[in-house]
Amino acid sequence: MHKHTNNETKFLQRLRRGKNSAVFKDQHGRPGWLLTAACVFLILFAVHQALAQDKSQTPVRDLKSVATAPAPQGTPSTQSTRSISIKDAVTIFLQQNLQLVAARYDIDLVDAEKLTAGLRPNPEVEVAFSEIPFNSGFYKPQSFEYGVSQTFELGGKRQKRIAAANANSEVAQAQFQIVAWQLTNDVKKKFYAVLLAESLLKLAKENQQTFAEIVNHTNEVFRLGEISGLDLQRLEIEKFKFDTDVANSERDYELALRDLRFVLGGDYKAMNIEAAGSIEYYESYDFSLADLRDKAIAARPDLKVAQLSEKAANASIKLQNSQKIPDVTLAAGIEELAMGGSTYNVGFSVPLPIFNRNQTERAKALIQRSKAQNDQQYISNQVVSDVEKALVAFEIQKRRVELYRTGVLTKVTDIQTSTEYALKAGESSILELLDAIRTRRDTLAGFYQTIFDYQSSLLDLELATATPLQK
Repeated sequence: MHKHTNNETKFLQRLRRGKNSAVFKDQHGRPGWLLTAACVFLILFAVHQALAQDKSQTPVRDLKSVATAPAPQGTPSTQSTRSISIKDAVTIFLQQNLQLVAARYDIDLVDAEKLTAGLRPNPEVEVAFSEIPFNSGFYKPQSFEYGVSQTFELGGKRQKRIAAANANSEVAQAQFQIVAWQLTNDVKKKFYAVLLAESLLKLAKENQQTFAEIVNHTNEVFRLGEISGLDLQRLEIEKFKFDTDVANSERDYELALRDLRFVLGGDYKAMNIEAAGSIEYYESYDFSLADLRDKAIAARPDLKVAQLSEKAANASIKLQNSQKIPDVTLAAGIEELAMGGSTYNVGFSVPLPIFNRNQTERAKALIQRSKAQNDQQYISNQVVSDVEKALVAFEIQKRRVELYRTGVLTKVTDIQTSTEYALKAGESSILELLDAIRTRRDTLAGFYQTIFDYQSSLLDLELATATPLQK
């Protein structure tokens, strides 16, 4: 009777500590087969879960290998200059641009959350000692208690966590596509900016050389006494303007080239490149608004982000709804009594969802879905507007290029050449030649700028549709 009363006291103490457990003990103080099986089952199940979980974890890809992606073959060294096309520039950019590498890290960070999503609750082991004497002069028998517990998630929480993590990973990948889409377009514009600056520099040097020949001819005429010193001084002042134009063009070209080198990424100091091609190259395109609109709706990454955000919100709603379902914790243990004998116990605990049923997180998930749906509508309207505006600007720039291609470029060149011959023959004045040179320079510079604007408007159209349009 004394032993039975002690067991009842221990059981009441465990209830007061918040453990819902049932105590079982056979008549002879020996382990019952049900309790032994329960303990073994919980331990084996916990070990099996841990091993299976380690095998199923997908490792995050090596971030260092992404950050140190090798440059394409033929990357220039500091001793040689490499001529690259616009396709080469895009290839180099996609491999080693540092902003793009940083954006890839965001994908890896989200993918790392998949590891956490697949984890199961850890088992718990409990070891307790009671009736420990503090007075060394007084001995009192001690009791020991050992137990193991495991929480089992209900409502498919683990599967829904994994689904939500996968949905968030898809959103991160789409957001990376936005960055790549925008930065690639910027690389192309910087490439054309180099071509424009290079053409203007060549034009300035050509004018400088032409004017230097005129000054030399004028010096000979001056020595023969056919013109006054005032005309010669006027020419020397004009030569200063042409020299200044060359210096400014050299500055603009070097700055544009360094902007391109920087955006390509990699080792900036070792990036010794030049842009291949000419700004004068022109190819006419004809587009349909309906076709461009369909391409944009299908390809715009920002619209995909909004669509995938709704999918992620739906996965989050399912996950948060499952959180209101309580989990079950099973426990089994052995208690060595101070007076001799052992008590074996198994039990379970279930929280009662009376007050907290995850209402806040469920409400947030619903709001996130509504926001994603609203973003889809807004971005859809934005896509259509972007395409329409870009197409209008493109058509205007195309008409400007066609105006230059009606023969005005040939005419201004012929006028300058004829005026030079006339001056040497004494049938024209220096002022008329200066006017012809300025007219040709301004016309060619305007033509180069118009071609650049045309290519930029084509890139804006690519940006609006998220579709390559250049052949």
